[in-house]
Amino acid sequence: MTVLEHIDELRKQRGWSVNNLAMEAMLTQSTLNNLYVRGAEPKLSTLRAICGAFGIPLSEFFRDIEEAHPAPHAPEEVHRAVDALSPEQQRALLILLRGRE
Repeated sequence: MTVLEHIDELRKQRGWSVNNLAMEAMLTQSTLNNLYVRGAEPKLSTLRAICGAFGIPLSEFFRDIEEAHPAPHAPEEVHRAVDALSPEQQRALLILLRGRE
């Protein structure tokens, strides 16, 4: 889930239009429309204003995203991903991890 998708989800849960969210967050409607049109990530100040309108802290906003799509971190997942690489890709990854060429 992207930041914009999560904003949309929270906005729709409240039954708000983009204009309602802009008013609640004290942002211009064009600020929000530009995010959607460009598919851009909002600036931190914009995201803070949006979270304020939703009545949630930034930490909760990002925790919800992480819980919806946790990053792979289990050793088994890492091993499977590395095993799927070609020998050349594995060597390149090892070089990258060691920090040298």
